[in-house]
Parts: sequence; C-alpha cells; structure tokens
Amino acid sequence: MIKKYKLHYESPIGIIEIVGSNEAISSIMFIEENEKISSLLVDTPPVLVECYNQLEEYFKGHRFDFTFPYEFEGTEFQKTVWEALTKIPYGEIVAYQHIARFIGKEKAVRAVGSANGKNKLSIVIPCHRIIGSNGKLTGYAGGLWRKEWLLNHERQFKKVKV
Repeated sequence: MIKKYKLHYESPIGIIEIVGSNEAISSIMFIEENEKISSLLVDTPPVLVECYNQLEEYFKGHRFDFTFPYEFEGTEFQKTVWEALTKIPYGEIVAYQHIARFIGKEKAVRAVGSANGKNKLSIVIPCHRIIGSNGKLTGYAGGLWRKEWLLNHERQFKKVKV
C-alpha cells in the first residue's frame, strides 16, 4: 500500500488539505477547520511541498498553471471530464454543456456535472470555472462563496498575466 501524507495550507478563503504520496498529489480540498493541523516539516515529501508552494503562488496572483505531479482517482468518464477541465484557461468560465461537447458527449451534461462535483483536486483541476447554462454559479464542494472568490481572484490577476 502506498503511504499517504497530509499537509494543510492556510489560504485566504480557508484551510486546504493537501493529500499525496511521495510521487503525486491525490487530493486538494477545503476543510472546515479553524486552524491548520499539518504544517510543513523537514520530512514532508517534496511533491507536497511543491504543491503547497504553487498554491501560495496562485493565491498571490503569480501562478496561472500547476506543474506538480497529481493523479486522478475516478472512473474513465470522470478522468475524461477532469482532463477537459484543465483546458479551461485561467480566468475564464464555461458551462457544463461546453465540457460535454468538448468530450464528445453532448447529451451527458448531468454526468459532466456529477463528475465535476467529484473532483478532489480543487483549484488545480479548475471545477470552479464551470457555471450553469443560465450564467449563474452552481454547486461547488468548497461552497459557492469560495467559487465566487476564486473566479474574482482569477479575473483580477488575468489582466496582469504575461
């Protein structure tokens, strides 16, 4: 069995729990804790440290893509949806219908929504960039207020992106 490690990152919108092995990150999720429990330590695996540092750069407006290794844990369909989400440019939004068309499953809008909701790599697999066909914000595991914050954050820094 592969050993998993946890690290907490204190973002401007709450604590994010990073979970991964020595090889890759498997989960980046907001948790409802008031203080971080797992901090950077000398023996924290480098991939978790890199994820932590890249999240820090993202929240400061200096990072627009993520380059650390991560792994999807889901069905083939979910993985296809999540891979499609990575193609949404920083600071942009698209509807679920767009993703369904992009993966060649135009009628699978609800299934796309379901896969989007099961994404365990928040921010990095940008499910926050998906909106309803009516242009409204819809479900986000971290809460709609966080989704709105992330979209506003990206809009702000998209202007300065080089």
